[in-house]
Order: sequence, then structure tokens, then C-alpha cells
Amino acid sequence: MSMGAFDEDEYERREAKNGVVDADFDDERVEYRGTLTYDSGDSTEGLLDQFKQIKSK
Repeated sequence: MSMGAFDEDEYERREAKNGVVDADFDDERVEYRGTLTYDSGDSTEGLLDQFKQIKSK
């Protein structure tokens, strides 16, 4: 078979594969409880100085 030739069996196989929807999964939303904390660390100037040091390496 040459490139670009129509293969009816392949077409039917792909249609059958794409025609099946797998709905066997958990569709429930998970509820997370807890707290979120973050550490801002240095001041803006300190972070800019650190960035300049990293960039100059």
C-alpha cells in the first residue's frame, strides 16, 4: 500500500476506538481543609540584590 492510500480497516478501527468514551473515573470534587502560610522572606530590595548576584554569575 502506498503512502496516503485509504485503508478502510484502519479507519474503522480508529472510529471504534474514538467512539468509546471511558467514563469510569471518580468525578467527585475533593474538599481540602487546612491552612495556607507562606514566608515572604527578604524585603524587595534584598530579593533584587540576590537576583542581581545570581544574574551576574
